[in-house]
Amino acid sequence: MLSESSPPAIEDGAAVELIDAGNLAAIVSSVPSTSYDEMSLAEHLTDPSWTALRAMRHENVVEHFAKRTSVVPLRFGTIYLERARIETMLSDNNLRLTALLERLRNREEWGVNVYLDKNLLMATITSLSPRLKDLTERAANASPGESYLLKKRIETMKADEARVETNRAIAEIEKELGAKSVDARRLRVLKVEGTEHGELKAKFAFLIQRSEFQNFQSAAEKIARKLKSGGISLELTGPWPAYNFAGDE
Repeated sequence: MLSESSPPAIEDGAAVELIDAGNLAAIVSSVPSTSYDEMSLAEHLTDPSWTALRAMRHENVVEHFAKRTSVVPLRFGTIYLERARIETMLSDNNLRLTALLERLRNREEWGVNVYLDKNLLMATITSLSPRLKDLTERAANASPGESYLLKKRIETMKADEARVETNRAIAEIEKELGAKSVDARRLRVLKVEGTEHGELKAKFAFLIQRSEFQNFQSAAEKIARKLKSGGISLELTGPWPAYNFAGDE
């Protein structure tokens, strides 16, 4: 059992424990097999309240130790039927896990969500898009008939140019913040939904050296100010345990 300051285990009545295997250790807690066998767990995971409580407890444990040492975070629902199997896993994967822990040492994951205020972008797109800016200038200096046709063309191009500008801004965010990080991942946006910030258009995870976080944050704030007038905003979240940089397995 670990110290009394350790966060609660996944299940009431259990404790967070340490399984030591030489230079590596696993943080675990016991769960009842009747609730966590393959069929029972699959059924429980369809219950949002059951899943949310236990996933949050799992996350709290991971975050607790990630603030104190380098960790390789495993996803909620990683189950071993016997204590000895955990020791074997640590032993069999010693070299890979040791290398991974060294890579994550003094580093943490930060998330960046990119939102779009579509109305604001559409209202400013003619000044942001080089193609529309050029057509607008031509329309201002053209004859009435030609000006009318150019303005009609501008209106039909606005939606496409807004998409181009959004993708350009997202690519710029990825490049600029990627240069301030050790590694970066573009994450899937499973469903585009409207929020108080606008539509979520992109999600990134960045692996940051803790000592360099202020530089990363300053770069994020700078690009946010630059893109704000075009309806693009950034949300910085974290720090998180390095889930997206802890390997594929």
